[in-house]
Amino acid sequence: MTDPYIGDPWVRQLLDAARARLRTDVAYLSEFTPDQQVVTTVVGDPSAVPIRPGVSAPIEDTYCIRVLSGELPPVVTAARRDPRTRELPVTGELGIGSYVGAPVRTVAGDRTVGMLCCVGREENAALDADSARFVEFLAELLGQHLGAAAAEEGGWAAPGPDEIRAVFQPVVDLRTEDVVGYEALSRFPAGPTGRVFAAAARAGRSVELELLALRTALSAARHRPLDVPMAVNLSPEALTDREVLDVVLAAAGDRIEVEVTEHRRVDDYPALLAARRELRQAGVPVAVDDAGAGYASLQHVLKLEPEVIKLDGALVTGVDHDPAKQALVAAMQAFARDVGAVVVAEGVEAEGEHLALVERGVACGQGWLFGRPEPFGVS
Repeated sequence: MTDPYIGDPWVRQLLDAARARLRTDVAYLSEFTPDQQVVTTVVGDPSAVPIRPGVSAPIEDTYCIRVLSGELPPVVTAARRDPRTRELPVTGELGIGSYVGAPVRTVAGDRTVGMLCCVGREENAALDADSARFVEFLAELLGQHLGAAAAEEGGWAAPGPDEIRAVFQPVVDLRTEDVVGYEALSRFPAGPTGRVFAAAARAGRSVELELLALRTALSAARHRPLDVPMAVNLSPEALTDREVLDVVLAAAGDRIEVEVTEHRRVDDYPALLAARRELRQAGVPVAVDDAGAGYASLQHVLKLEPEVIKLDGALVTGVDHDPAKQALVAAMQAFARDVGAVVVAEGVEAEGEHLALVERGVACGQGWLFGRPEPFGVS
């Protein structure tokens, strides 16, 4: 674990995000040896909490081993007053006032290789279960990052049946919050989704991976609990591949929708428009993803004449406080109404954003406020 992480800018950015979000003095990553916990990467102010790379301590003396064993919760808001931590030597030696920790596990989840921790010198009553979940999420990303780094060293190979899974995020009616659809997304034990697709693209095999993700989603969609549409993500390159398009057309009766995901100019628009015509004839709706994010998405909206326009999450975040975003959302909604399309807002995470979108006539939305991507239960 040490070699992939020390000096890794991505890891340092992630640690800094954890420290800033939780408002602690330092965030650090450590690894376990048979009897020691060794700090590998630190961001923050070591003058406040003297934790530095290379520092080690016997495992039995640490907070982290107590979190793993269940003796301590993942959040300690007042370490010098908490009877479970106030007598530990490390509390006084490091001047720990507050702590949040989560295990970093291998991508298979079968082994804990270290800990992601955030520590403050002062007590912090604001730390809570949400803080713990946030750090757990970042620790999971770190484990995936380690797995992806190892995988890339050996070159790209197509995932096997057990190395890709489909998850589904609900799309809701913003007025009633009823589920009116799902978006299918892919998850990989080998690493973050974006990293896996980027590795496939570098190997010239991105369409192959998209086809595998498509088939995985269609298979899992048989278990969806509601008879509502399901969107699958495809790049223009994949959508103009005959094998991919035939798989989509064969599933036309299963209420699927194609979400076109691309953020650059399309080289062969005639081929993409031909695929669009086949989809329309088969009754498969098309959505344009990330509308408002740049030139490419607006070109797609104008040329593909989609049934669904998905607002980029960057427009949605903070829309309740930003007059410019409000004006742009209202303009997109007016355009959609005039061309007979439905607007779906992506990345809705706050109730204020939800209300602002409703006030501007946006019909549907998705985001963590309404549900995270999860696999369907198998009955």
